Amino acid sequence: MMYVCKKFNQYAEEIINMGIIKITAIAGSLRQGSYNRLLATEAGRLLGNSAQLDILDYSDVPFMNQDIEYPAPDAVKRARATIKAADAAWFFTPEYNHYFPGALKNLIEWLSRPISDDEPQVMAGKPAAVSGITPGMSGTGIAQDHLLSLLGIIGMKVMYAPRVTIPHANQKTFIDGKLASESAAQFLKEQCQAFVKFINEQ
Repeated sequence: MMYVCKKFNQYAEEIINMGIIKITAIAGSLRQGSYNRLLATEAGRLLGNSAQLDILDYSDVPFMNQDIEYPAPDAVKRARATIKAADAAWFFTPEYNHYFPGALKNLIEWLSRPISDDEPQVMAGKPAAVSGITPGMSGTGIAQDHLLSLLGIIGMKVMYAPRVTIPHANQKTFIDGKLASESAAQFLKEQCQAFVKFINEQ
C-alpha cells in the first residue's frame, strides 16, 4: 500500500509540475551580487506558486564569432536549451552609458541565430518582459527602450507594460535579499502578476 501511495504521489507531483509556468531570468550584469540579479531573485520570490523562475548563468558564453558558430560552443548550446525549454524570458538589465550591457547583447546575438539549417532560433515567439535597477537616476528606462526594441525585432512577444525601473540603488536597497522599498516591491509584484497573465494569454 505504501508503495502504491508513493507512486501515486510522484505521479501527481509530475502532473502538477507540468502545468507550472517556467520563466528564464536573464540578468544583464554578470556580477554575482549585482542589483539586477538580486531583483530577479526577488521577482522569483514574489511569483510564488504562479511560476518558476530560474536565473540563466551565461558567464561562459564566448563572443559571437561566425568562425565558431557551427557547431556552437557548449555554453551556447546550454543557453539555447534553457531558453527553448522555458515558457518565457524575463530580462533584468542595468544601464551602461544609456544602453544595456554588451554581455547581454552578445548573448542575444547567439540566441537569435538559427541553430542549424533545420532548426530556427530559440527566441522567436517567446513572451518577454523587462525590468531594471541602477544606482543612476534613469532607473534603466533608456536601456530598457533599446532592449525592448531589439527583442521585438528578433520576434519575441514583448510585454511593453508594466515595466519596473528602479533608480538610486545602493547597499540598503535590498535587506536580506528583499527589496526594502515597499513601493518598489509592489510595482515588481504587479509586474509579476501581469507577466503571468500575459504568458497565459499567448
